[in-house]
Amino acid sequence: MRFKGAVFVLMGMMLLFAGKLFAQQVKTDFDRNAHFGQYKTYSWEQVKTKDALDIDRIKSAVNAALAAKGWTQVESGGDVSVIAIEMTHDQQTLNTFYDGFGGGWGWRRFGGGGFGEETTTTETYKVGTLVIDLFDSKTKQLIWRGASSDTLSNNSDKNIKNLDKGVEKMFKNFPPGSSKR
Repeated sequence: MRFKGAVFVLMGMMLLFAGKLFAQQVKTDFDRNAHFGQYKTYSWEQVKTKDALDIDRIKSAVNAALAAKGWTQVESGGDVSVIAIEMTHDQQTLNTFYDGFGGGWGWRRFGGGGFGEETTTTETYKVGTLVIDLFDSKTKQLIWRGASSDTLSNNSDKNIKNLDKGVEKMFKNFPPGSSKR
């Protein structure tokens, strides 16, 4: 009975760590010399993605985030030009499981014997990254960049939800230095 309990605890810990490993990552950076108070409007310059269905989804998420910050979208000639790039790549992770007989790695290391076996499997999963760049339309200088990465699902609704959540996190403290935090 104790053995089964230990196995369940170990599996639970692995799932907990796997959840953190696959958690959405969001990063932002900005030009420290840019005066974000002068920008009130934006225009879409380009959305690059392999999935044409994602173009409107990306625009919708970014439009909602910028509208919440008081910015207005204009068809062309905005104070800021927006470029979005969505990309995917395969990622791999190794999972090693011990059968519990023989004490595992630590037991063998310190002279213990046993009949333990370990099994290592490779898991391949797809990671999607969305990069949003904001450029000063007059100077053509990059003033802000946000990036969000997450594991992609086979479920489109889940991916859309994660896209919206990632964009929301990107723009949480936008514009930099503002009191709208």
